[in-house]
Amino acid sequence: MPATPTGAPSASPAGPDATAVPRVAIVGANGHGRWHRRSVAPLHAAGRLRLVALVDVRPIEDEPAAPVPPGTTVHTDHREMLTAARPDVVIVCTPPHTHLPIALDVLAADADLLLEKPPVLSTAEHRTLAGELAATGRACQVGFQALGSMALAQLSAALGQGRLGTVTGIGTVACWQRPDGYYARSPWAGRRSLHGRPVLDGALANPLAHAVMQCLAVAQTVTGRPVRPSRIELERYRVRPIEVDDTATLRIVTPDGPPIVAAVTLAGEDFVAGEVIVTGTAGRAVLEYPTDRLLLPGDPHPRQVPGRRGLLENLLAHRADPTGTPLIAPLARTAPFTAVLEQVQRAPEPTLLDGDLVTVTGSGPERVVTVPGINAALRRAAGQGALLSELAVPWAVPPARIPLAAQDD
Repeated sequence: MPATPTGAPSASPAGPDATAVPRVAIVGANGHGRWHRRSVAPLHAAGRLRLVALVDVRPIEDEPAAPVPPGTTVHTDHREMLTAARPDVVIVCTPPHTHLPIALDVLAADADLLLEKPPVLSTAEHRTLAGELAATGRACQVGFQALGSMALAQLSAALGQGRLGTVTGIGTVACWQRPDGYYARSPWAGRRSLHGRPVLDGALANPLAHAVMQCLAVAQTVTGRPVRPSRIELERYRVRPIEVDDTATLRIVTPDGPPIVAAVTLAGEDFVAGEVIVTGTAGRAVLEYPTDRLLLPGDPHPRQVPGRRGLLENLLAHRADPTGTPLIAPLARTAPFTAVLEQVQRAPEPTLLDGDLVTVTGSGPERVVTVPGINAALRRAAGQGALLSELAVPWAVPPARIPLAAQDD
Protein backbone atom coordinates (compact mmCIF):
# COMPACT_ATOMS: atom_id res chain seq x y z
CA MET A 1 0.00 0.00 0.00
CA PRO A 2 1.47 3.41 -0.91
CA ALA A 3 2.64 5.64 1.90
CA THR A 4 1.73 9.02 0.45
CA PRO A 5 -0.23 10.91 3.10
CA THR A 6 -2.31 13.96 2.41
CA GLY A 7 -3.69 16.67 4.66
CA ALA A 8 -2.43 19.47 6.84
CA PRO A 9 0.57 19.05 9.10
CA SER A 10 -0.03 18.37 12.75
CA ALA A 11 -0.60 21.16 15.24
CA SER A 12 2.21 22.82 17.10
CA PRO A 13 2.71 22.34 20.84
CA ALA A 14 0.96 25.66 21.35
CA GLY A 15 -2.33 23.85 20.74
CA PRO A 16 -4.19 22.02 17.98
CA ASP A 17 -6.43 23.68 15.44
CA ALA A 18 -9.87 22.98 16.91
CA THR A 19 -11.44 23.12 13.43
CA ALA A 20 -9.19 20.46 11.88
CA VAL A 21 -10.13 16.80 11.84
CA PRO A 22 -7.42 15.06 13.91
CA ARG A 23 -5.19 12.68 11.99
CA VAL A 24 -4.79 9.43 13.94
CA ALA A 25 -2.32 6.58 13.58
CA ILE A 26 -2.07 3.22 15.36
CA VAL A 27 1.33 1.70 16.14
CA GLY A 28 0.88 -1.99 16.88
CA ALA A 29 -2.20 -2.54 14.74
CA ASN A 30 -2.43 -6.31 15.20
CA GLY A 31 -3.26 -8.25 18.36
CA HIS A 32 -4.85 -5.91 20.90
CA GLY A 33 -4.40 -3.16 18.34
CA ARG A 34 -7.44 -4.59 16.55
CA TRP A 35 -9.50 -3.50 19.58
CA HIS A 36 -8.27 0.04 19.01
CA ARG A 37 -9.08 -0.23 15.31
CA ARG A 38 -12.65 -1.15 16.24
CA SER A 39 -12.81 1.88 18.55
CA VAL A 40 -11.45 4.19 15.87
CA ALA A 41 -13.71 2.94 13.05
CA PRO A 42 -16.99 4.64 14.09
CA LEU A 43 -15.19 7.90 14.87
CA HIS A 44 -13.55 7.79 11.44
CA ALA A 45 -16.91 7.05 9.79
CA ALA A 46 -18.52 9.96 11.64
CA GLY A 47 -15.79 12.35 10.51
CA ARG A 48 -14.56 13.00 14.05
CA LEU A 49 -11.08 11.80 13.17
CA ARG A 50 -9.21 10.48 10.17
CA LEU A 51 -7.31 7.21 10.44
CA VAL A 52 -4.24 7.98 8.36
CA ALA A 53 -1.81 5.16 9.15
CA LEU A 54 -1.32 1.70 10.65
CA VAL A 55 2.02 0.35 11.81
CA ASP A 56 3.02 -3.23 12.59
CA VAL A 57 6.05 -5.41 12.02
CA ARG A 58 3.74 -8.12 10.64
CA PRO A 59 1.22 -7.86 7.79
CA ILE A 60 -1.95 -6.13 8.94
CA GLU A 61 -4.55 -8.65 10.06
CA ASP A 62 -8.09 -8.42 8.72
CA GLU A 63 -10.62 -6.96 11.12
CA PRO A 64 -14.14 -7.28 9.67
CA ALA A 65 -15.56 -4.79 12.18
CA ALA A 66 -12.97 -2.20 11.22
CA PRO A 67 -11.76 -2.52 7.62
CA VAL A 68 -8.81 -0.34 6.70
CA PRO A 69 -10.24 2.89 5.23
CA PRO A 70 -9.18 3.96 1.74
CA GLY A 71 -6.13 6.19 1.86
CA THR A 72 -4.84 4.80 5.15
CA THR A 73 -1.15 4.01 4.74
CA VAL A 74 0.56 0.94 6.17
CA HIS A 75 4.08 0.90 7.58
CA THR A 76 6.45 -1.46 9.38
CA ASP A 77 8.43 1.32 11.09
CA HIS A 78 6.86 3.96 13.31
CA ARG A 79 9.52 6.57 12.54
CA GLU A 80 8.84 6.29 8.82
CA MET A 81 5.13 6.63 9.56
CA LEU A 82 5.60 9.75 11.68
CA THR A 83 7.48 11.45 8.86
CA ALA A 84 5.15 10.30 6.09
CA ALA A 85 1.71 10.48 7.69
CA ARG A 86 2.20 13.39 10.13
CA PRO A 87 -0.46 12.26 12.62
CA ASP A 88 -1.88 14.50 15.34
CA VAL A 89 -2.63 11.58 17.67
CA VAL A 90 -0.83 8.24 17.87
CA ILE A 91 -2.21 5.17 19.61
CA VAL A 92 0.69 2.99 20.82
CA CYS A 93 -0.26 -0.64 21.39
CA THR A 94 3.08 -2.44 21.31
CA PRO A 95 4.90 -4.64 23.86
CA PRO A 96 5.40 -2.74 27.14
CA HIS A 97 9.19 -2.63 26.91
CA THR A 98 8.91 -0.68 23.63
CA HIS A 99 6.56 2.01 24.94
CA LEU A 100 9.04 4.64 26.08
CA PRO A 101 11.21 4.90 22.92
CA ILE A 102 8.15 4.96 20.65
CA ALA A 103 6.40 7.51 22.88
CA LEU A 104 9.43 9.81 22.81
CA ASP A 105 9.51 9.61 19.01
CA VAL A 106 5.80 10.47 18.87
CA LEU A 107 6.27 13.52 21.11
CA ALA A 108 9.25 14.67 19.04
CA ALA A 109 6.93 14.56 16.02
CA ASP A 110 4.51 16.96 17.78
CA ALA A 111 1.73 14.41 18.23
CA ASP A 112 -0.35 13.47 21.26
CA LEU A 113 -0.40 9.96 22.73
CA LEU A 114 -2.85 7.27 23.69
CA LEU A 115 -0.40 4.86 25.30
CA GLU A 116 -1.48 1.33 26.24
CA LYS A 117 -0.97 0.09 29.78
CA PRO A 118 1.41 -0.41 31.42
CA PRO A 119 2.67 2.95 30.13
CA VAL A 120 6.27 2.44 31.26
CA LEU A 121 8.12 -0.06 33.42
CA SER A 122 9.96 2.06 35.99
CA THR A 123 9.77 5.34 37.87
CA ALA A 124 12.84 6.50 35.93
CA GLU A 125 11.02 5.90 32.63
CA HIS A 126 7.95 7.62 34.06
CA ARG A 127 10.00 10.72 34.90
CA THR A 128 11.61 10.72 31.45
CA LEU A 129 8.25 10.59 29.71
CA ALA A 130 6.70 13.16 32.05
CA GLY A 131 9.62 15.49 31.37
CA GLU A 132 9.15 15.22 27.62
CA LEU A 133 5.42 15.84 27.95
CA ALA A 134 6.14 19.02 29.89
CA ALA A 135 8.81 20.12 27.43
CA THR A 136 6.69 19.54 24.32
CA GLY A 137 3.30 20.55 25.72
CA ARG A 138 1.76 17.37 24.34
CA ALA A 139 -0.87 15.19 26.01
CA CYS A 140 -0.62 11.53 27.03
CA GLN A 141 -3.63 9.40 27.88
CA VAL A 142 -2.89 5.93 29.31
CA GLY A 143 -5.03 2.97 28.27
CA PHE A 144 -6.74 2.27 31.60
CA GLN A 145 -10.18 2.43 30.00
CA ALA A 146 -12.02 1.29 33.15
CA LEU A 147 -11.19 4.68 34.70
CA GLY A 148 -13.82 6.16 32.37
CA SER A 149 -16.58 4.06 33.92
CA MET A 150 -19.70 5.76 35.23
CA ALA A 151 -19.90 2.95 37.79
CA LEU A 152 -16.53 4.06 39.18
CA ALA A 153 -17.81 7.64 39.22
CA GLN A 154 -20.88 6.55 41.23
CA LEU A 155 -18.70 4.60 43.65
CA SER A 156 -16.49 7.66 44.09
CA ALA A 157 -19.56 9.82 44.73
CA ALA A 158 -20.81 7.36 47.37
CA LEU A 159 -17.44 7.47 49.09
CA GLY A 160 -17.53 11.27 49.07
CA GLN A 161 -21.01 11.21 50.61
CA GLY A 162 -19.82 8.96 53.44
CA ARG A 163 -22.12 6.06 52.58
CA LEU A 164 -19.44 3.55 53.57
CA GLY A 165 -18.28 5.44 56.65
CA THR A 166 -14.54 5.34 57.21
CA VAL A 167 -12.91 3.14 54.57
CA THR A 168 -10.81 0.44 56.23
CA GLY A 169 -9.70 -1.60 53.24
CA ILE A 170 -9.71 -1.85 49.46
CA GLY A 171 -9.35 -5.20 47.72
CA THR A 172 -9.68 -6.71 44.28
CA VAL A 173 -10.16 -10.28 43.09
CA ALA A 174 -10.00 -11.60 39.53
CA CYS A 175 -9.81 -15.22 38.39
CA TRP A 176 -9.15 -15.80 34.70
CA GLN A 177 -7.79 -18.71 32.67
CA ARG A 178 -5.07 -18.62 30.06
CA PRO A 179 -4.10 -21.68 27.96
CA ASP A 180 -0.59 -22.59 26.87
CA GLY A 181 -1.20 -20.82 23.58
CA TYR A 182 -1.42 -17.49 25.41
CA TYR A 183 2.23 -17.78 26.36
CA ALA A 184 3.25 -18.69 22.80
CA ARG A 185 1.63 -15.60 21.30
CA SER A 186 4.85 -13.55 21.14
CA PRO A 187 8.54 -13.74 22.15
CA TRP A 188 7.91 -11.49 25.19
CA ALA A 189 4.92 -13.39 26.55
CA GLY A 190 5.57 -14.77 30.01
CA ARG A 191 8.99 -13.14 30.14
CA ARG A 192 10.57 -11.05 32.88
CA SER A 193 13.04 -9.49 30.44
CA LEU A 194 13.94 -9.71 26.77
CA HIS A 195 17.28 -8.74 25.23
CA GLY A 196 18.31 -7.22 28.54
CA ARG A 197 15.24 -5.01 28.92
CA PRO A 198 12.40 -5.47 31.45
CA VAL A 199 9.20 -6.89 29.98
CA LEU A 200 7.07 -8.05 32.89
CA ASP A 201 4.17 -9.82 31.21
CA GLY A 202 2.73 -11.05 34.52
CA ALA A 203 -0.87 -11.14 35.72
CA LEU A 204 -0.45 -8.06 37.92
CA ALA A 205 1.34 -6.02 35.27
CA ASN A 206 -0.61 -6.80 32.14
CA PRO A 207 -3.99 -8.61 31.87
CA LEU A 208 -5.10 -7.75 35.41
CA ALA A 209 -3.39 -4.38 35.65
CA HIS A 210 -6.82 -2.74 35.51
CA ALA A 211 -7.71 -4.37 38.83
CA VAL A 212 -4.70 -2.76 40.52
CA MET A 213 -5.28 0.61 38.87
CA GLN A 214 -8.96 0.71 39.85
CA CYS A 215 -7.98 0.14 43.49
CA LEU A 216 -5.43 2.95 43.31
CA ALA A 217 -8.11 5.23 41.84
CA VAL A 218 -10.51 4.38 44.67
CA ALA A 219 -7.77 5.00 47.23
CA GLN A 220 -7.12 8.42 45.72
CA THR A 221 -10.80 9.23 46.12
CA VAL A 222 -10.67 8.16 49.78
CA THR A 223 -7.62 10.26 50.68
CA GLY A 224 -8.09 13.11 48.24
CA ARG A 225 -4.55 12.78 46.92
CA PRO A 226 -2.56 10.41 44.69
CA VAL A 227 -1.47 7.22 46.43
CA ARG A 228 2.11 7.20 47.68
CA PRO A 229 2.96 3.57 48.45
CA SER A 230 5.33 3.22 51.40
CA ARG A 231 5.61 -0.58 51.27
CA ILE A 232 4.42 -3.46 49.16
CA GLU A 233 4.06 -7.05 50.31
CA LEU A 234 4.03 -9.53 47.48
CA GLU A 235 3.52 -13.25 46.89
CA ARG A 236 3.96 -14.47 43.31
CA TYR A 237 3.23 -17.94 41.93
CA ARG A 238 3.24 -19.65 38.53
CA VAL A 239 1.84 -22.91 37.19
CA ARG A 240 4.08 -23.09 34.09
CA PRO A 241 7.79 -22.66 33.34
CA ILE A 242 7.38 -18.93 32.75
CA GLU A 243 9.38 -16.09 34.29
CA VAL A 244 6.51 -14.03 35.71
CA ASP A 245 3.49 -14.48 37.95
CA ASP A 246 0.19 -15.95 36.80
CA THR A 247 -1.16 -15.95 40.37
CA ALA A 248 -0.40 -13.38 43.04
CA THR A 249 -1.46 -11.55 46.15
CA LEU A 250 -0.18 -8.03 46.62
CA ARG A 251 -0.66 -5.62 49.50
CA ILE A 252 0.03 -1.92 49.02
CA VAL A 253 0.60 -0.05 52.26
CA THR A 254 0.33 3.74 52.36
CA PRO A 255 1.10 6.22 55.14
CA ASP A 256 -2.30 7.91 55.12
CA GLY A 257 -4.84 5.62 53.49
CA PRO A 258 -6.40 2.16 53.74
CA PRO A 259 -4.36 -0.88 52.67
CA ILE A 260 -4.96 -2.25 49.19
CA VAL A 261 -4.88 -5.99 48.47
CA ALA A 262 -4.94 -7.45 44.95
CA ALA A 263 -5.64 -11.19 44.67
CA VAL A 264 -5.49 -12.38 41.06
CA THR A 265 -4.89 -15.47 38.95
CA LEU A 266 -4.77 -16.65 35.35
CA ALA A 267 -5.20 -20.23 36.62
CA GLY A 268 -8.68 -19.90 38.06
CA GLU A 269 -11.26 -22.66 38.38
CA ASP A 270 -14.21 -20.45 37.44
CA PHE A 271 -14.22 -17.07 35.77
CA VAL A 272 -14.38 -14.02 38.02
CA ALA A 273 -14.22 -10.98 35.76
CA GLY A 274 -12.78 -8.65 38.36
CA GLU A 275 -14.24 -7.08 41.49
CA VAL A 276 -13.10 -4.09 43.53
CA ILE A 277 -14.27 -4.50 47.13
CA VAL A 278 -14.33 -1.40 49.34
CA THR A 279 -14.95 -2.04 53.03
CA GLY A 280 -15.96 0.71 55.44
CA THR A 281 -17.29 1.09 58.95
CA ALA A 282 -20.81 1.65 57.57
CA GLY A 283 -20.91 -0.98 54.82
CA ARG A 284 -19.26 -2.53 51.81
CA ALA A 285 -19.33 -1.73 48.08
CA VAL A 286 -18.42 -4.04 45.20
CA LEU A 287 -17.59 -2.81 41.70
CA GLU A 288 -17.25 -5.41 38.94
CA TYR A 289 -15.02 -3.17 36.89
CA PRO A 290 -15.03 -5.00 33.49
CA THR A 291 -18.84 -5.02 33.35
CA ASP A 292 -19.66 -1.80 35.29
CA ARG A 293 -21.90 -3.60 37.77
CA LEU A 294 -22.03 -1.86 41.16
CA LEU A 295 -23.33 -2.86 44.58
CA LEU A 296 -23.56 -0.09 47.19
CA PRO A 297 -24.66 -0.32 50.84
CA GLY A 298 -28.44 -0.66 50.91
CA ASP A 299 -28.71 -2.06 47.38
CA PRO A 300 -30.49 -5.45 47.28
CA HIS A 301 -28.29 -6.66 44.41
CA PRO A 302 -25.67 -5.35 41.97
CA ARG A 303 -26.98 -3.08 39.24
CA GLN A 304 -25.65 -2.22 35.83
CA VAL A 305 -24.41 1.35 35.55
CA PRO A 306 -24.40 2.28 31.86
CA GLY A 307 -21.93 4.58 30.26
CA ARG A 308 -18.20 4.82 29.76
CA ARG A 309 -16.23 7.77 28.55
CA GLY A 310 -13.98 6.52 25.79
CA LEU A 311 -10.32 7.36 26.28
CA LEU A 312 -9.74 8.33 22.65
CA GLU A 313 -12.84 10.53 22.54
CA ASN A 314 -11.77 12.15 25.80
CA LEU A 315 -8.29 12.78 24.39
CA LEU A 316 -9.77 14.41 21.29
CA ALA A 317 -12.00 16.60 23.47
CA HIS A 318 -9.00 17.53 25.63
CA ARG A 319 -7.06 18.57 22.53
CA ALA A 320 -9.90 20.88 21.54
CA ASP A 321 -10.36 22.29 25.07
CA PRO A 322 -7.35 21.49 27.29
CA THR A 323 -8.51 23.54 30.27
CA GLY A 324 -12.18 22.56 30.14
CA THR A 325 -11.79 18.83 29.48
CA PRO A 326 -9.24 17.07 31.68
CA LEU A 327 -7.82 13.73 30.64
CA ILE A 328 -9.36 10.67 32.29
CA ALA A 329 -6.07 8.78 32.58
CA PRO A 330 -3.16 11.21 32.31
CA LEU A 331 0.32 9.85 32.84
CA ALA A 332 0.57 11.50 36.27
CA ARG A 333 -2.43 9.49 37.51
CA THR A 334 -0.56 6.27 36.77
CA ALA A 335 2.57 7.13 38.81
CA PRO A 336 1.54 4.93 41.79
CA PHE A 337 0.87 2.01 39.45
CA THR A 338 4.34 2.36 37.94
CA ALA A 339 5.93 2.59 41.40
CA VAL A 340 4.28 -0.71 42.37
CA LEU A 341 5.03 -2.34 39.02
CA GLU A 342 8.72 -1.55 39.36
CA GLN A 343 8.89 -3.43 42.64
CA VAL A 344 7.02 -6.40 41.17
CA GLN A 345 9.71 -6.51 38.49
CA ARG A 346 12.45 -6.54 41.13
CA ALA A 347 10.81 -9.10 43.43
CA PRO A 348 12.03 -12.71 43.72
CA GLU A 349 11.08 -15.23 41.05
CA PRO A 350 7.53 -16.62 41.34
CA THR A 351 7.14 -19.93 43.17
CA LEU A 352 6.24 -22.83 40.87
CA LEU A 353 3.05 -24.74 41.69
CA ASP A 354 2.99 -28.18 40.08
CA GLY A 355 2.32 -31.86 40.74
CA ASP A 356 -0.67 -32.47 42.99
CA LEU A 357 -1.15 -28.72 43.49
CA VAL A 358 -2.56 -28.24 39.98
CA THR A 359 -5.09 -29.76 37.60
CA VAL A 360 -4.33 -30.06 33.89
CA THR A 361 -6.98 -30.28 31.17
CA GLY A 362 -6.74 -30.21 27.39
CA SER A 363 -3.65 -30.44 25.23
CA GLY A 364 -1.54 -28.47 22.82
CA PRO A 365 -2.22 -24.72 22.68
CA GLU A 366 -5.53 -25.30 24.51
CA ARG A 367 -3.91 -26.96 27.52
CA VAL A 368 -5.13 -25.27 30.73
CA VAL A 369 -3.60 -25.51 34.19
CA THR A 370 -5.72 -24.58 37.21
CA VAL A 371 -5.11 -24.49 40.95
CA PRO A 372 -7.81 -26.31 42.96
CA GLY A 373 -9.34 -24.03 45.56
CA ILE A 374 -7.69 -20.89 44.21
CA ASN A 375 -10.91 -18.97 43.61
CA ALA A 376 -12.12 -19.34 47.18
CA ALA A 377 -8.67 -18.50 48.57
CA LEU A 378 -8.35 -15.35 46.49
CA ARG A 379 -11.87 -14.22 47.42
CA ARG A 380 -10.95 -14.57 51.09
CA ALA A 381 -7.72 -12.64 50.53
CA ALA A 382 -9.45 -9.72 48.80
CA GLY A 383 -12.34 -9.63 51.26
CA GLN A 384 -10.17 -9.83 54.37
CA GLY A 385 -7.26 -7.73 53.13
CA ALA A 386 -4.93 -10.71 53.59
CA LEU A 387 -2.17 -12.43 51.65
CA LEU A 388 -2.42 -16.14 50.86
CA SER A 389 0.28 -16.96 53.39
CA GLU A 390 -1.82 -15.29 56.09
CA LEU A 391 -4.79 -17.54 55.29
CA ALA A 392 -2.97 -20.82 56.02
CA VAL A 393 -2.99 -21.84 52.35
CA PRO A 394 -0.68 -24.87 52.54
CA TRP A 395 1.43 -24.10 49.48
CA ALA A 396 1.77 -20.35 50.14
CA VAL A 397 5.22 -18.89 50.76
CA PRO A 398 6.22 -15.91 52.94
CA PRO A 399 5.82 -12.59 51.14
CA ALA A 400 8.54 -10.30 49.92
CA ARG A 401 8.23 -7.05 51.90
CA ILE A 402 9.66 -4.12 50.00
CA PRO A 403 9.83 -0.55 51.34
CA LEU A 404 9.36 2.21 48.79
CA ALA A 405 10.90 5.63 48.82
CA ALA A 406 8.58 8.61 48.35
CA GLN A 407 7.63 8.91 44.69
CA ASP A 408 7.25 12.08 42.68
CA ASP A 409 5.08 12.38 39.60
